This record gives sequence, structure tokens and C-alpha cells, in this order.
Amino acid sequence: MKIVYSDPKSGRTAQSELSSDMVAMVINKRIGDEIDGAVVGLSGYTLKITGGSDKSGFPMDNSIQGTAKRSVMKKIADAGKDKGEYRRKTVAGSTISENIEQLNAVIVKYGDKPIEEVFPKKEKGEAKEQEQKQ
Repeated sequence: MKIVYSDPKSGRTAQSELSSDMVAMVINKRIGDEIDGAVVGLSGYTLKITGGSDKSGFPMDNSIQGTAKRSVMKKIADAGKDKGEYRRKTVAGSTISENIEQLNAVIVKYGDKPIEEVFPKKEKGEAKEQEQKQ
């Protein structure tokens, strides 16, 4: 399971892979719950779960209780050609299970570690080189 966490102050994001021990700590948590930052190696930090997606790519929805997938009516647009139109969309429940592939989180409480160490700056060419290696 991957977790993508972001800093609302600076706008930076980072991603890390969770080990099986750490995955067990976040199972059965819900969207909106806070978790300890030690899960991703940020001791002293607190993260708030904001969403995620399951292995099939369906996004988590806070209005659906549990872990099951449901097909719900979602509003498409507030303005424009599709204004007021609703369509049926499949979404995953708001509870984290083994089927969740990616979690999204926001830093709520900051720890002792400086934010520059949490989100190291990459040079523009460096990011492209890493993508090409993978």
C-alpha cells in the first residue's frame, strides 16, 4: 500500500510504501481519522486521512460506510453544458481495508524534523532521470 502525504503550507507532496506491519496499523481507519506519522517515518507528525483508491482504481467516498464498492449518483458539473446532470459512478467505501492500494493524507501536526528533510527538493533534471530509470 502506498501513502501520499502533503504539506498544506508549502504545497509539497511525497510518497512512501508502507510495510505489512504499518498497513496493519491503518486497517479499519476511516477518511477523516488521524494517524501517527511514524507509519511513514515521520515521528512526531500527525497525518489526517483524506481519501484514497482501491486496487481497481475506484476512489474512496466518505458517504459510503464500510469497505464495499457501491454505485452512487454523483453530480457531474455545477456550470456549463452538463449543469445539474447526475451520473452513476462506482466508488469504494470510506473504511480502509486490504483492497485499498493508495491512501492520501495531509499533515495536521508538525514534529521536530524540519520540513526540508521531509520533502527534499529535487532538481528538474533529476526528477526526469529517476522516471527514466524506472
